[in-house]
Amino acid sequence: MGGSVKDVQSKGELDGVIKQGSPVILHFWASWCEASKQMDQVFSHLSTDFPHAHFLRVEAEELPEISEAYSVSAVPYFVFIKDGKNIDTLEGADPSSLANKVAKVAGSITPGEPAAPASLGMAAGPTILETVQEFSKENGSSQVENTLPSGLSDGLKKQIQQLVDSHPIMLFMKGSPEEPKCGFSQKIVEILKEEKVKFGSFDILTNNEIREGLKKFSNWPTFPQLYCKGELLGGSDIAIAMHEGGELKEVFRDHEIEISDSSEAKVTEPGSGKGGISESTGLSVTLTSRLESLINSSPVMLFMKGKPDEPRCGFSRKLVDILRQEKVGFESFDILSDEEVRQGLKVYSNWSSYPQLYIKAELIGGSDIVLEMQKSGELKKVLTEKGIVQKETLEERLKKLVSSSTVMLFMKGTPDAAKCGFSSKVVDALRQAGVNFGSFDILTDEQVRQGLKTFSNWPTFPQLYYKGELIGGCDIVMELRNNGELKSTLSE
Repeated sequence: MGGSVKDVQSKGELDGVIKQGSPVILHFWASWCEASKQMDQVFSHLSTDFPHAHFLRVEAEELPEISEAYSVSAVPYFVFIKDGKNIDTLEGADPSSLANKVAKVAGSITPGEPAAPASLGMAAGPTILETVQEFSKENGSSQVENTLPSGLSDGLKKQIQQLVDSHPIMLFMKGSPEEPKCGFSQKIVEILKEEKVKFGSFDILTNNEIREGLKKFSNWPTFPQLYCKGELLGGSDIAIAMHEGGELKEVFRDHEIEISDSSEAKVTEPGSGKGGISESTGLSVTLTSRLESLINSSPVMLFMKGKPDEPRCGFSRKLVDILRQEKVGFESFDILSDEEVRQGLKVYSNWSSYPQLYIKAELIGGSDIVLEMQKSGELKKVLTEKGIVQKETLEERLKKLVSSSTVMLFMKGTPDAAKCGFSSKVVDALRQAGVNFGSFDILTDEQVRQGLKTFSNWPTFPQLYYKGELIGGCDIVMELRNNGELKSTLSE
């Protein structure tokens, strides 16, 4: 290892290092964050003082897959890994805590010495002590936090909204159209030029407040971001796919974006929320029957681009968000997966764009109309009139699940076919203690799997509950078993 800091290039590379079992310390940083740069000096010195551990840097914004996997919402952020397990984290710029935590994970410099106290002691060498003193002096404190905004102020939200609405097509990018500062931004600029549309742009590198605020505003963690008539279409991947599939041209037509090629006819959406069906659509009987079957397959049916958990355009995502806010169950169909349905439904419904929302087989409209209906309260009224009741919330469902058995185990797999060693250990411990328990395979329901992490404030599985209260994970269950307290704890 040699006491050096290495930059992570991919999740695969990181997973490979972690599998080796040696201590790993991850530093999530951002180029714009001054605290990240200063803590990186501390991090670098520590890598020299603890040469038997891997010190890895992850640029949080450039590697969102890794950042999301470790629930990073602020920088600087540190994760401490030993024997392949996450054992600790540190958020914010706190050199003393960083050195102390590194010492506990990587071991002391001198064999036999205890881990460093909070004051650093001898856990860190003279170089780190000097750096910490300088850092604390510069900042007036040993604790400097630089977190992403937990919310948007009214002023910032208004400023961002004005920027988004400043042009029918608005691109938030790194650099300018003439001088893009990343390949993704450059690609979208090229696409918009090929589409022959005028667009405004904003260089997010010039204003960090706008840059970070826009992530919250759009619920989209990366740049570039492309907007059309105030609605987020997506980033470079989505824009490229839409462009190559002809989707982008359709969106611009449907929203009356001026195209310099006069041969491109504009398509005006109907002004009413009720789509008509012409007496003679020209569709085959087979296709008509299939479309009707799809429309009637659920009381609330959404034809969209992508899936509810992976929308492929901002308009589809907006409609999914609205339906979830209204707490109604709905089914969906990805029109990108079937060109026949995609084109046929436009004719059948006399509605030229997507998404399309149907309630009890009646077309309500697209994202703009549904949004207005929600704001005015008309959507709730329509849902009530048509007998659509609010579905059970995820929190309500989780409360029922954790209380569905006196002793309840959320695990990977089933008791007779556990799909991870930790789950298997907990099952064996409960059986050895003669405890009856219910179980739920979290691999069968991603919503429950992710929701339970927040519900319990416990990030891993398995999770054991007693009378609706969390006992803990594998380590705690093993400790209770070894102390002979497991059965008594689960029968109080």
